[in-house]
Amino acid sequence: MLRLFVRRSDDVRYFSDDAALELEGLRGGGPGWWLRGGGDTRDARDVAGVFSSTERSAVQGYDIVVAAPRPVSILLALDPANGRAVVDAHRASVASSIAYLEDRGLIVRATRHGERVDEPARWERIVSFTHGLNRHGEPHLHDHVLVGARPEGSSNVLDGRSLFVHAAAADALYRASLRHELAERTPWTAWRSFQRVEHVAGLDEGYRSLWGGHHDGRGVKLHWRRDEAVANWSKDLARFEPERTIDAPSRDRALLDEHSFAGALEGRHVVTRRDVVAAWANAAVFGANPRQVESTIDRLYPQLTHSRGVREGTIGLREARMTALVRERGARPLHEVDLARWHQRSRERSLSERSR
Repeated sequence: MLRLFVRRSDDVRYFSDDAALELEGLRGGGPGWWLRGGGDTRDARDVAGVFSSTERSAVQGYDIVVAAPRPVSILLALDPANGRAVVDAHRASVASSIAYLEDRGLIVRATRHGERVDEPARWERIVSFTHGLNRHGEPHLHDHVLVGARPEGSSNVLDGRSLFVHAAAADALYRASLRHELAERTPWTAWRSFQRVEHVAGLDEGYRSLWGGHHDGRGVKLHWRRDEAVANWSKDLARFEPERTIDAPSRDRALLDEHSFAGALEGRHVVTRRDVVAAWANAAVFGANPRQVESTIDRLYPQLTHSRGVREGTIGLREARMTALVRERGARPLHEVDLARWHQRSRERSLSERSR
């Protein structure tokens, strides 16, 4: 899940002072890592330098929280041998998600020749902090990505509305990337059901009940060493009760789940590029490379290629679903290199019918 929180203070000690030792040995270096820029992530002054604003704005920046689905976080407790690969898969997916959010959601509203225009922008510095626990000691892999309110070279702050409207697409891309990266880096297979639930094949649902993440109180901020976290998880496992495992569906992993894609757009009169991105990423049942997702979408929907910000261009629902073409040619491929073959299918059928 990806959530955005407005930061009106440049006090970053919550991040710089937390060594997140529960992930010691499962990541390279400390919890802080730079997506852009550099400095000592243990130094509050270096971290606070990410934030930037203007005299007229009270907003200093944003804390973008990107959290792994519960079953993926649980792997940290159940499979320490692959723990580092899980963290690496998560971080790679965080980077992809933020890259999308910057490319499509980072907009500055400016006046040009008396008209208000949306201009694409770029963050000068981006820093993130990886944590592995929630406030109740349960496995909870997540990042806090810190960015400034005023983009690089701009005299204005960014349009916050644009970040928020693109958050759902950025989240979908993160999860699609994570499913893809887990398959590339670990023995585990992650997949998403038509009911919009993220699963890990072979992982009993009893673990989700054991570490559900739902509590009456928020709890206090915890600082656990790695051995303390492992000991706590071992104690929790004494209460584990098996429920059931849900097998991954048998389907071609290189094809989009068209039923899921169409269902995600149900009820919309017009569809934006961000709607297509979110629906497509979620309908890639076993995940997909985010760059492939966006490249394929731009090939299929060239009229939306340059859309960004709040006021993206739109297409109709029928055009977005491509229902007639899907019925004729079959489900669309997830990889751009397979699109040419998909586009040729109707021509091949036509030639085959003529030769009869």
